[in-house]
Amino acid sequence: MSDASRILATDARRAAVMTVLTVLAGAVDAVSFLTMGKVFCALATGNVLFLSFGLAGEGDVPVARPAIAIGAFMAGAACAGVVLAWLAGRGRPWFPAGLVCEAVLLVCAGALALVRHGTGAISAQDDRGVVALVALAMGVRASTVLRVHVPGMPTLLSQTAIAELINDVLRRPRAALRGMTAKQRLARTRWTATAGGIFSGGVLGTLLLVPLGTGRALLVIAAVVLLLAAVGMAAPSRAKEPVPDSP
Repeated sequence: MSDASRILATDARRAAVMTVLTVLAGAVDAVSFLTMGKVFCALATGNVLFLSFGLAGEGDVPVARPAIAIGAFMAGAACAGVVLAWLAGRGRPWFPAGLVCEAVLLVCAGALALVRHGTGAISAQDDRGVVALVALAMGVRASTVLRVHVPGMPTLLSQTAIAELINDVLRRPRAALRGMTAKQRLARTRWTATAGGIFSGGVLGTLLLVPLGTGRALLVIAAVVLLLAAVGMAAPSRAKEPVPDSP
């Protein structure tokens, strides 16, 4: 494997990890949209549309926040792409490194929100620094999962996964999971996990994290990302276990 992270040693582990990250992306956007002045920090498409509305002068949509989010997202993706490629070229565990970088940026954003605004939301004060840090973290995430390349699980959007799932069901309307090949079963599971993960993350963020306030919510998300990175480094590697001799 190109990644030294042991948590990605099997297809099942990859799907599980990407599902958790997808849920967290939904939670990030719930927190950012509902407590940071109606801006998406993970869903870049939403910010592109907000920016277009704002530049057109319609819908009372601000220009600065989506523009900052887009710029920071691009910067995070670019920096992570370079650094992760450098680590991979030297056989270093680039996947946990990407997760740690994402978590550190979220911790900085949460700490900044707490220092400036306490335990409440920040939409009224329009704190662009917090928006930039969270979007930067999501840009790092985008490059990290792109390098993992789990088909159907980009973790930051669900439209393609929903379309793939619908088309697959239409092609095989009577096929249940048990009647499919392992490859078909895994693909349908990934698409379902992506669509359901974004939705579940939005619900989780809205009901559990948004009431905590921006700062504390971001710190909780960062803690989960760090835990995932730690589990990845500590997980046993099946790929490195000796293979028993054939009878």
